[in-house]
Amino acid sequence: MWEFLVEWNHPHGFHVLLSSGIKLAVFSLSFCFLPSREQPIFSTRAHVFQIDPNTKKNWVPTSKHAVTVSYFYDSTRNVYRIISLDGSKAIINSTITPNMTFTKTSQKFGQWADSRANTVYGLGFSSEHHLSKESAGGDLQSPLTPESINGTDDERTPDVTQNSEPRPEPTQNALPFSHSSAISKHWEAELATLKGNNAKLTAALLESTANVKQWKQQLAAYQEEAERLHKRVTELECVSSQANAVHSHKTELNQTIQELEETLKVKEEEIERLKQEIDNARELQEQRDSLTQKLQEVEIRNKDLEGQLSDLEQRLEKSQNEQEAFRNNLKTLLEILDGKIFELTELRDNLAKLLERS
Repeated sequence: MWEFLVEWNHPHGFHVLLSSGIKLAVFSLSFCFLPSREQPIFSTRAHVFQIDPNTKKNWVPTSKHAVTVSYFYDSTRNVYRIISLDGSKAIINSTITPNMTFTKTSQKFGQWADSRANTVYGLGFSSEHHLSKESAGGDLQSPLTPESINGTDDERTPDVTQNSEPRPEPTQNALPFSHSSAISKHWEAELATLKGNNAKLTAALLESTANVKQWKQQLAAYQEEAERLHKRVTELECVSSQANAVHSHKTELNQTIQELEETLKVKEEEIERLKQEIDNARELQEQRDSLTQKLQEVEIRNKDLEGQLSDLEQRLEKSQNEQEAFRNNLKTLLEILDGKIFELTELRDNLAKLLERS
């Protein structure tokens, strides 16, 4: 195996030296992403819009609030880029071409067309002053300068409060029905909580899925770059018949490969974590289905109890009617008995008088 020396003498490339000191090749390293340590040459804050791909007339907002829009110079490709991130989501990644023009359409709004992305971007500013600075530094056909003044456009969104309605308490006249109704309401509250958590997890799952796709693309780019570096090393080892190893510079190249491998490992761990979150979301969905089934069973039980309660009420009413009729009959009988007793008393008195006379 041939050994070689990699000599960094330019920010965009390096030379390969043979053991004799002769330079064999010069090539450039270019990554598929803009390094995070690259400083923007111009930044401002604005609301980001995209043209509706269906109607090509209406504007669709891609950010809920004002975000930072930055202009970068990609030295590896010698191009300028417009990039804007909303959290971890890239809502603008536009490469400036010679035929691009930033057009001011109103006092606080400007737009430009990106033929590569097949869309039209729009920026809404908080004041005409910010748009003027954007227009002054936004000639998309000419390079931007670091002397451009950064703008800000912070906006606050009001807090939204939700009023919850009080839950009605069960009555004491129907104990079986009220008890099951309380159980039903308890499960309804649990189900509502699970629905809210499920909605949050669904939104997080969609965002995580989008991030996973983006990270997979980055992983593929890293793998291709690492494979290209390995192939280049193999080619240099085959070509250099007199290569002499200088381990310090070779270690630097290997360190770059190792950093890419570590980045791949971190991304794979992140993907595993997202898979775990997806599994947790599925478990919560199963719990929600189970609670829904229990709620349906409780509702069926409630209906049965309501039927039993109605039957008992009818029987009670019938019994009360029978008792009332019995009382009326008994009262009539007592009145007749009182009359008979009175007649017997008069008869006794008459008999007693007859006995006294005789």
